[in-house]
Amino acid sequence: MPENDVQEVRSLSVIADEITRDWKKPYFGAVPYLDAMHTLNRMGDSYWADSAESIVRYFLANAGTWRGETARRVKAELNAMVKGAY
Repeated sequence: MPENDVQEVRSLSVIADEITRDWKKPYFGAVPYLDAMHTLNRMGDSYWADSAESIVRYFLANAGTWRGETARRVKAELNAMVKGAY
């Protein structure tokens, strides 16, 4: 596989920053998980007693109203992270 085909794994805090920039009025149920994602780096991290994986899963479960190209791309990235593709 050529090097330029390897996708860089972004930190959860960087992803959360992008979500915040794009999703101007997030659904109230997603806000606590988005706030937690701002403090996380990778899927192996924890936020208090919650794993980063559970935070991301709960965020995705509450992000149904976030739509558009950025939303589709970021949700796919987060789903791949949860599934262990990254």
